Amino acid sequence: MVRIDLNCDLGESFGAYTIGQDEEMMKYVTSVNIACGFHAGDPLVMMRTVEKALEHDLRIGAHPGLPDLQGFGRRNIHITPQEAYALVQYQVGALQAMVIAQGGKLTHVKPHGALYNMAAKDRDLANSIAKSVFDIDKSLVLFGLSGSQLTDAGSEAGLPVAHEVFADRSYQADGTLTPRSLTGAVLHDVDKVEEQVLRMVEHQEVNTITGEVIFIQADTICLHGDNIEGVSLAKRLREKLG
Repeated sequence: MVRIDLNCDLGESFGAYTIGQDEEMMKYVTSVNIACGFHAGDPLVMMRTVEKALEHDLRIGAHPGLPDLQGFGRRNIHITPQEAYALVQYQVGALQAMVIAQGGKLTHVKPHGALYNMAAKDRDLANSIAKSVFDIDKSLVLFGLSGSQLTDAGSEAGLPVAHEVFADRSYQADGTLTPRSLTGAVLHDVDKVEEQVLRMVEHQEVNTITGEVIFIQADTICLHGDNIEGVSLAKRLREKLG
């Protein structure tokens, strides 16, 4: 059995609207990335999600996104490096305060959605995010797409980094994720997801959506709680990966 971190984006409900299967997912993952109110979540949701994560003894990370509630942070919005620095620090600081208030410690930061994907390719944006995190706490682990500009920027800034791979997403030939607007971007077949994950972890490679085989470094595996098969996938992978 191979041991590896399983992470999940949680705390994405808002007001009266419930999104995801947070408490069920927490039974099987080892790290959680909690939305900070810009793309999803609100102060009460954040506080309650931190509370539940601490009850499950999970590593808690901040999941800052673009200011786009309606688009769930998945729409590209042009921001300057200075804006990126500020919005990441604002969101991480808010969640960090809630974690500290409940006796916990923030362990990592993972940008969300479009911000994450933009920073995977844009070095100036990636540098701003890395500097923002470093200036808060240089011990925070920066999660980024495996082999991306964001992980490179984090390492150069002096942060510990985790190269992230995705269990339930397909890949492009350049190592980026297939856009959600395209057919086949999200994987729902539990057997295929398990096969992809084991190949990434054991052989450091993945098949792209167009058939190529590319190298990939897997330090942490992301599962999505809003995937209809999310809990089944998490349970299956926890059994296989410890």
